[in-house]
Amino acid sequence: MHIVADENIPLLDAFFAPLGRITRLPGRQIGREHLLDADALLVRSVTRVDPQLLADTPVRFVGTCTIGTDHLDLPGLAAAGIAVASAPGCNARGVVEYVLSCLLTLSERTGLDWRTRRVGIVGVGEVGGRLAQTLAALGVECLLCDPPRANRGESGFAPLDQLLTECDVLSCHVPLTHSGPDATWHLLDAGRLVALRPGAWLINSSRGPVIDNHALKAVLAERADLQIALDVWEQEPQVDGELLQRCALGTPHIAGYSLDGKLRGTEQIYRASLGVPAPLTLQSLAPDAGRAQLQFAADTPAQWLLERSLRQVYDVRDDDARFRAAMLPMAGQSTAQAFDALRKGYPLRRECPEVEVRHSGQEETAALLAAAGFKR
Repeated sequence: MHIVADENIPLLDAFFAPLGRITRLPGRQIGREHLLDADALLVRSVTRVDPQLLADTPVRFVGTCTIGTDHLDLPGLAAAGIAVASAPGCNARGVVEYVLSCLLTLSERTGLDWRTRRVGIVGVGEVGGRLAQTLAALGVECLLCDPPRANRGESGFAPLDQLLTECDVLSCHVPLTHSGPDATWHLLDAGRLVALRPGAWLINSSRGPVIDNHALKAVLAERADLQIALDVWEQEPQVDGELLQRCALGTPHIAGYSLDGKLRGTEQIYRASLGVPAPLTLQSLAPDAGRAQLQFAADTPAQWLLERSLRQVYDVRDDDARFRAAMLPMAGQSTAQAFDALRKGYPLRRECPEVEVRHSGQEETAALLAAAGFKR
């Protein structure tokens, strides 16, 4: 068996080497000429896969080690008889921690307590649902918007326009779709961006074109009150430098880039490809590197301890600083190359469940830490 895979997929050898030969390539460079004798293709979000890419090749299985599938032509692949699998939920925990870090940072910069801000969550699937559960457990009021689920008769969802006017924070977690009544391409267009309430915080860690980036830049030129955190960009890997400068936080599509999320993605695709449980467990494969034990004094205030612990696990300010430095003009490297280099060389990042927080605080402290996802 010959497997062609994105070089950034971790644990390829551990899971797939026993099945045959593996060819690793940069995801954006995978072309039909590389698949002429391949049986399976494993990708991440940067590789567009459609019947044209696979035409006259023996590939009959495509696995994407990501939650999203907008880079796959699902109807076309199905019509061509090609099996497809994704990894729903694999990096949900990492994205939740990204959003929490954005909230902490924007709270610090504005002087507004993030726990008193009403958060509107747009898209309540694997990621949005996990975020809603975490924020609710932390005492944060949330409004949820998910038109497809509401249209199926499920309760508990509000219209997007209601979130725009009633929420202090808007966090986007929708797939990118271009057609149908619930299409998400430019879901936040000029009209909706203008409708954001004064002082609103907008976080997008879903897909760049969910927000009209050109309109957002124009709105930000007039609305200094808005705080914008973008992890995804409309023309990736190209980035609008002017828009980046107007954003409070900018990162190179790494919200879910925890090591644990990547490992889960590889494992899920392995199980999907063979239809059997993986012969290995993530616990046996994941390194100890990055796992930590934090110790706090008995008199540490619960809220301070929670926020300090969250920042020890992930601090978006670090990624923002690296991103802005990399996007500066530099000889011999385009912004697109810098964008991909940041993703390829992304530093080790573990998740809250891999960190133990030791303290002698009261039950309030233990409850907050557990709600945030830390190891008990």
